[in-house]
Amino acid sequence: MSNNRPAILFVCLGNICRSPLAEAALRHAVEQAGLAVDIDSAGTSDWHIGKAPDLRAIAVARRHGCDIAHYRARQINQADFSRFTHIFALDGANLSTLRGIAPTDAAAEVSLLLDVIAGREGDSVTDPYFGEDSGFEDTWTDVVAAADALVSWLQTQNES
Repeated sequence: MSNNRPAILFVCLGNICRSPLAEAALRHAVEQAGLAVDIDSAGTSDWHIGKAPDLRAIAVARRHGCDIAHYRARQINQADFSRFTHIFALDGANLSTLRGIAPTDAAAEVSLLLDVIAGREGDSVTDPYFGEDSGFEDTWTDVVAAADALVSWLQTQNES
């Protein structure tokens, strides 16, 4: 990761549903905006390391013009707290886990993803894994709204 530009990591539990969708949404949004941002995703658990995203996540991303089939799940590690400027948890449980494993000298700002959307502070991105396929569309809607808010914030940072 480059030290002179923003680096954003999205974190959920398994890194096969919500966080890869958030990664894809932000990659698409920053590309459209012409911004240079390092972006990745990870999970707090080791359940799916090396596996592709959930097929339903791949399908919803594809419907919105993003290919995530080549993404592979990984577990967050201590180095991530120095490599990234911002680490966004997709729910409160993962935020607690992140705060619990963060080294004392962590450089990354750790917060909830939906905190970037006015009126959604403290909300979690719903985990669609155990629900209907339509839940993945709901997740996509949330992560796109967050990506748009992040792009707006990043653009104001570039102007400073």
